[in-house]
Amino acid sequence: MSDTRLVLVRHGESNATVSRSIGGPRTCTGLSPLGRIQAERLRDRWLRHPEVNVDVLMSSAFPRARETAQIIAPALGSMSVQVDPLWGEHDPGPECDGLTYRDFIESHGMPDWEANPYNVIFPGGETVAEFHHRIGIALHRTVRELPGKTVVVCCHGGVVDAVLRMTLRSSLTGGFEVHTMNTSITEMVEVRAGRWRLVRYNDHGHLAGLPSATSSEIESQQQSAK
Repeated sequence: MSDTRLVLVRHGESNATVSRSIGGPRTCTGLSPLGRIQAERLRDRWLRHPEVNVDVLMSSAFPRARETAQIIAPALGSMSVQVDPLWGEHDPGPECDGLTYRDFIESHGMPDWEANPYNVIFPGGETVAEFHHRIGIALHRTVRELPGKTVVVCCHGGVVDAVLRMTLRSSLTGGFEVHTMNTSITEMVEVRAGRWRLVRYNDHGHLAGLPSATSSEIESQQQSAK
């Protein structure tokens, strides 16, 4: 029996989210002020009530994920952060990285995330299928190299979605819809080789009382809904 435990933490709110831009690996500038508060809330939650005995703290190479990992590290014994680029968010490629959502849609149209996963959404970037393949490599390598360990990975909403689809044996697109909150906790255990148990998804109780997003982002969401 493996009993490898994977704890996925989505990064705090990013500057890219506030500016309504595509924050890929080339243009990500880290957490917004609210994003840092969100990560501090998680750190303080785990300092008060340790929920898991963590062996390894990992992060994607994106600044927003690394910054989140560095903020929560004191709650995990101030262990060093192991950066693994394979855990990064869907790569939009150099042509689209940094574009505002409005400019991207004007140039390339509204992306259809329910379409064929091999379709090109970001010209020069990863397809959904390529993204899932990369996350699959990250997942299986982590389990192979750290059997029986508890691993916290600070990553991204798209990464959490991809891992859920793999471990729950769902399709690459469609099937279900999730909305992973910033700094939420998603925990799963490999009970035997290739068979996972979902322990919890999107646990974000530590965010109680905080705004759901930076005010400018809330206003943008309200405008989009009209």
